[in-house]
Amino acid sequence: MNELQRYLVEEAVEDYEEGRLTRREALKAIAGVTGAILAAQTIEARAQGAPAPAAKAPPGSAPLVAPDDPTIVAGIAEFPGDGARLAGYLARPKQSGSFPIVLVCHENRGLTRHVEDVARRVAKAGYVGIAVDLLSREGGTAKHGFDAIPGILGKAAPARHVQDFQSGLAYARSQPFARADRVGMTGFCFGGAVTWRVAAAVPDLRAAVPFYGVPVQESDVPKIGAAVLAIYGGLDDRINQNIPAIEAAMQKYGKTFRKIVYPNVNHAFHNDTGDRYNAEAAKAAWGEALAWFGKYL
Repeated sequence: MNELQRYLVEEAVEDYEEGRLTRREALKAIAGVTGAILAAQTIEARAQGAPAPAAKAPPGSAPLVAPDDPTIVAGIAEFPGDGARLAGYLARPKQSGSFPIVLVCHENRGLTRHVEDVARRVAKAGYVGIAVDLLSREGGTAKHGFDAIPGILGKAAPARHVQDFQSGLAYARSQPFARADRVGMTGFCFGGAVTWRVAAAVPDLRAAVPFYGVPVQESDVPKIGAAVLAIYGGLDDRINQNIPAIEAAMQKYGKTFRKIVYPNVNHAFHNDTGDRYNAEAAKAAWGEALAWFGKYL
């Protein structure tokens, strides 16, 4: 398995162990990445002590920035990709002018309404936000069951996800309201991992804010040109075990790097539609992200 596949499997196992997924849902998510036999073996090996599934969070909450907010323009955009037509959610300030670009990468459940809301928050802050749907080649997020999406994302090579964001960036740069020379990126969970990889693949990316994402290997760090602000939850041991190595590598190669670990919050604490949401930490982290973009974009 590659690193993103391993992340998706570990995420499903953790969600099962903590009661956010039923056994059936976890099997479906893992089987999409590893195949049914390995999925069953993985779950059986971890089944002892797994709690009954908790009640799921509501499917959505009121967005922080409404789609019809009068200060922005937002909606689905289509653009050419590498051998395919891609789609994403584009949001920008309504006022005239040109604005820096912020790429937004979704979690392992695809381009959800929550991620569209994040793109609108980016626009509200004065940027062109574009959230690429990494399931565009499979017909788009809306065409797939919620628990099937991690497997679909896992089957695609990480390089494909990076390429699709490069295509999204090319499209955004072609728009008259965008500052082509000032580009940043943020992403959450799986999207945080993709953010690290785009930072290593797009040398003129100026700023990156991965939320609790699996970082790149040390060999890729020299290719990073962006100033990176990495955001973590203090209870997220699975992801936080990667912090010492990436912090040392960024320092070794003279990269601009800062980390913030919010105590007593878990993985996905920024997602206000999920059961691990922490309003205080989410607000603080988003303020730090915008300050980072303000400094480097």
